[in-house]
Amino acid sequence: MRAVVQRVSRAAVRVDGNQKASISKGLLVLLGVEKGDSAEEIVRFAERLPRHRFFTDADGKMNLSLKDVGGSILVVSQFTLAANLAKGLRPSFDPAMEPDRAREFVGVFVDTLRSAGIDVKEGVFGAHMEVELVNDGPVTFAFQGAL
Repeated sequence: MRAVVQRVSRAAVRVDGNQKASISKGLLVLLGVEKGDSAEEIVRFAERLPRHRFFTDADGKMNLSLKDVGGSILVVSQFTLAANLAKGLRPSFDPAMEPDRAREFVGVFVDTLRSAGIDVKEGVFGAHMEVELVNDGPVTFAFQGAL
């Protein structure tokens, strides 16, 4: 599993010119699910993510979590994060999980976040999306493997 997490002041997803989801203050999560990932790993990441201290306190230190600031999460499935770029100039997507199973795993991630009381919005799985964001900081974290 690979994820790129960006602290945002706002983010939105459009499909065919129509806005499908948007958040204000929170996190944009680009999530790539790979062959060999387990549901347990997905759940663990979803349980931990809202507790990471990515937001600044009054002293400008990253001491506050998403829960502390009452933020939201916009989840966008991004199979290209699983690309193998080691050979040639064209990416290989062999490491990416099969789409139906990946859709299920992204659903587990979203459901776990929601069950923790997080306001979660989603992109459209498998669609060509336009993702718009204002990165707050900029603050961006890359997660890989067993999270």
